[in-house]
Amino acid sequence: MTHWFHRNPLKATAPVSFNLYGVASSPAANKICNDLRTARARLLDAFTDATCTPEIMKKSSDEYFALLQGFILPLDGTTQENKLRFIQNFKWTDSLQGNIASAQQDAVFELVSMAFNVAIWYTKFASRLETHIPRLITPAEKGRDLEPRVIDTYIVQIQAEAQEVTIARAIELKHNASLIAALSFETANFYQKADHTLNTLDPECSSKWKKYLQLKQHFYMAYAHCYHGQTLLAGDKCGEAIRSLQEAEKFYSRAEALCKEYRQTKGPGSTAKPSEQLFFKKLGTFIKNTLEKCQRENGFIYFHKVPAEAPALELKASYGLAEPTPFELPPLSAQCTPEVYATFDLTKGPKEDKAKAKHDEEIKPVKEPDLKPQKDTGCVVS
Repeated sequence: MTHWFHRNPLKATAPVSFNLYGVASSPAANKICNDLRTARARLLDAFTDATCTPEIMKKSSDEYFALLQGFILPLDGTTQENKLRFIQNFKWTDSLQGNIASAQQDAVFELVSMAFNVAIWYTKFASRLETHIPRLITPAEKGRDLEPRVIDTYIVQIQAEAQEVTIARAIELKHNASLIAALSFETANFYQKADHTLNTLDPECSSKWKKYLQLKQHFYMAYAHCYHGQTLLAGDKCGEAIRSLQEAEKFYSRAEALCKEYRQTKGPGSTAKPSEQLFFKKLGTFIKNTLEKCQRENGFIYFHKVPAEAPALELKASYGLAEPTPFELPPLSAQCTPEVYATFDLTKGPKEDKAKAKHDEEIKPVKEPDLKPQKDTGCVVS
């Protein structure tokens, strides 16, 4: 993944004690606070554990979110805001803003920030994150992770990357060239859409990300034109096939150049090395060999004129498109009952001042595991 896909860093966070001395006035209330602290620490450890599996991540996140919802959902039989929502301060960095943290005294801020990290870990669950964001009392600032442009870009990028797996599988199973061309074209469009979504974001934090999105767009446009050329040749349209493959060469050359620009561009996140992967290199060889074959056949059999303009890609995949997996928060923890909720007394014990966004406090970045790539078959892209 670190060699083919660009990944912005995980959000980092300050420790949270959930020590509500005085406020938690019963053993059951104190147990919820202790369990929240333990579950949060366990979930944060899972992000940096190279042996963590999706099953472990789901179990860890479900345990924490089930308890955290006891600070968010109304538990007193009314529709009023949960009295515990604003009692605890939370600090998080943003994936594009370095180690400077912002803070909010809001359990919903904690929910969406932690869910953001879980979504990045899972990638395919990110399209469900926007449900709780409008509930935030303090709106997300420009360029922060919960700002619509950043969220939307992650969503579209993840859709594109999920579709890359489908394309690799279709190539490996030698599916019809027209299907591969259509899937590649739609994947390129996803990357272009993600790139355009970042156009109005500060280049200082988005330039490297945009270069990655652009190189992937050109790479899959090269794939689309290459396989469309095969389809045209199969339909005895050799001149158009040659022109489509020439267009594939242009897009592939531009993708190679963008790979270099991407490596040289400073910005947050890991630096992928797509041009060094067999999956990338094989396309260049495939385009060259297919174009030479078309040119030979045109010189001996077809004698078609090569058009000046490349054939339009009016392609729509009939199947094989990646669909997001539905994501739902776990049910409220059985510990969080109305009776226990009533034993949290906000009139007792010190309460932290409501936190304003703090941009002068640094939090250590998350030290993510260095995962080694598996054997490169040329089609496995993660």
